[in-house]
Amino acid sequence: MKDWKKIKYLVIDVDGTMTDAGIYYDEHGNELKKFCTKDAAGFFAARQAGIKVMVLTGRECAATTRRMGEMKVDYLVQNCKDKVAYLTEFMKANAIQGEEIGYLGDDLNDLPPMRLCGFVGCPEDACREVKEQADYVSCRAGGHGAVRDMIEYMLRESGRWEKAVKEIYGIGV
Repeated sequence: MKDWKKIKYLVIDVDGTMTDAGIYYDEHGNELKKFCTKDAAGFFAARQAGIKVMVLTGRECAATTRRMGEMKVDYLVQNCKDKVAYLTEFMKANAIQGEEIGYLGDDLNDLPPMRLCGFVGCPEDACREVKEQADYVSCRAGGHGAVRDMIEYMLRESGRWEKAVKEIYGIGV
């Protein structure tokens, strides 16, 4: 079994992972996305456990910028066309080993960067190839609390969930 206590960074895809993969446009051509508020508890718990969060997405959207600002992510990288090259350079520049990174994603473009990481999670509606690569497949679909579920699973398995939740919310679980 992998030692997920080593995870210090969490890389999260947006479309299909944090959202339902739909792209909505209003009458003015603005792109809209629906984020699940339940995912916030996962973001907060990861941060409380000392994990830095990077959102890495191939699209750029003002809604993503706004929501990730609210989530206080450490790194927001949008319009990334080569996730492997970006992640490889990030790892090199920060002296990070693959076993120190968790990756949450849902589709074929996430497979190559997933292979660099020590923990891989995906929503239940991820493509088959991603599910086969995953250490954990959430029982929730993308955009419906899957990110919180995957983070909770990883933190529970590494023994960090209860402490993080107690420190954030003042409750025992």
